[in-house]
Amino acid sequence: MKRLDLQCPDCGGTHIRKNGHRQAKQNYICVNCKRQFLDQYDLRGYSDDVKRLCLKMYVNGMGVRGISRVTEISHVTILNWIEQAGENLPDSYDPKQIPQVGELDELETFVGKKQNKIWIWTAVDHFAPGILGWAVGDHSADTFRPLWNTIAFWQCYF
Repeated sequence: MKRLDLQCPDCGGTHIRKNGHRQAKQNYICVNCKRQFLDQYDLRGYSDDVKRLCLKMYVNGMGVRGISRVTEISHVTILNWIEQAGENLPDSYDPKQIPQVGELDELETFVGKKQNKIWIWTAVDHFAPGILGWAVGDHSADTFRPLWNTIAFWQCYF
């Protein structure tokens, strides 16, 4: 049976025949290029609301596997959403914008073994996302000084 209202998605041909059923839907075949296709495909995927909910859970400290267990969405899918959201974030803080309130924090960690301690010093804007500056090194004023020199000229409340 020839269908004139359908076109082949590959070659654009209109000489189409029925070719059984796939997933309880009518399957068609192009006589010219032998491409099999359905006339309508269901859109798969998750809504933006579900993605937004998963990202909110992640930002608020819930682990990826925990989000996966709660939402019954693959952890790989959630990781892909996090990566896509991360690509939309700015690479650095806008230096023209002066923060009203800044926060200073330090984190002690180690590399390889506990004897190799390092400190990560960060300065963040209290009211906006993003890191104003950072420094990595030992727990001395010499490590902290370059960070302070960078942020001191803003003269905001720390």
